[in-house]
Amino acid sequence: MTTSTRGASKVPAVLVLEDGRIFRGRAYGAVGETFGEAVFSTGMTGYQETLTDPSYDRQIVVATAPQIGNTGWNDEDDESSRIWVSGYVVRDPARIPSNWRAKRSLDAELVAQNIVGISGIDTRALTRHLRESGSMRSGIFSGETLPADAELVERVQAQPQMKGASLYEEVATKEAYVVPAIGEKRFTVAAIDLGIKGMTPHRMAERGIEVHVLPATATEEDVYAVAPDGVFFSNGPGDPATADGPVALMTAVLKRKTPLFGICFGNQILGRALGFGTYKLKYGHRGINQPVQDRTTGKVEVTAHNHGFAVDAPLDKAAETPFGRAEVSHVCLNDDVVEGLQLLDQPAFSVQYHPEAAAGPHDAAYLFDRFVTLMEGQRA
Repeated sequence: MTTSTRGASKVPAVLVLEDGRIFRGRAYGAVGETFGEAVFSTGMTGYQETLTDPSYDRQIVVATAPQIGNTGWNDEDDESSRIWVSGYVVRDPARIPSNWRAKRSLDAELVAQNIVGISGIDTRALTRHLRESGSMRSGIFSGETLPADAELVERVQAQPQMKGASLYEEVATKEAYVVPAIGEKRFTVAAIDLGIKGMTPHRMAERGIEVHVLPATATEEDVYAVAPDGVFFSNGPGDPATADGPVALMTAVLKRKTPLFGICFGNQILGRALGFGTYKLKYGHRGINQPVQDRTTGKVEVTAHNHGFAVDAPLDKAAETPFGRAEVSHVCLNDDVVEGLQLLDQPAFSVQYHPEAAAGPHDAAYLFDRFVTLMEGQRA
């Protein structure tokens, strides 16, 4: 990605898709060029949490809500140390932010972090196109003069595919750190950072858990050096088929029968460790309004998602795995995609979505309590 460091709402910009479709608008954020997989997110709020979610690494995110930037940018809602999206696509950027916590505008923050964006395009038409044709490689180009359309399409087509991309080590912490329990410490959890969001260890800390966040390259010895009561595998970007290291680590944890919880990428890692395959979805699930049924209770939850890959596991029966019986615990009501797994013969489960609710609904917060229950049962 190359950028300049100034916003320029009147500077011409184009979004170019690998299939040759081109959308013309105005520069939003930094001026320059950037490449990534074009995906759409259906959340009407929470753009700051979305932009700073490491799971969006190497993706150009299209906001389906027509107006973005109304609440500006604050210093409290970041989910990591930086913006991770490759580019941002909006229809109608707010002219003036209006929120008591806002420190600056969204546009100003995009400029400060050299994130190239585009505004003023028909995001509804773009979203419909991605739904029909699937997420695809794309590029945003802005400036007073731009190369010919054919050249821009060729440059987009030369970019790597998301399928086969190994990205989790790029976004994970390089050094271990500890998030202390809030109030009385009850448990210790080793959390494997594959692209963890800041709110996730906080949700555990609220429940009296001391969280040791470990790099994606952590070994079995690293995990058990902290004497964990449970092990957590986080969300993260890229193709789970490339994550052989985390799969091997999770397999070791399962062999020890330590209580285990995974979300998003962690759900896909559990699927692989149990012997299931993974596959790329046509356009994925992204947003904070996705309906999921918890099949263990029958309850339907409104949930926050960000994933382009899914686990291929049977929906109609429990499956035999190297670690006993496993079943699909959660399913998306839009398309029957597997949204959760659980082992029936030892304490391990995962979900494909984001129960930390940053941003998003709080319907799935009980999953952290379910993890606590597993650790209480193991201790007893």
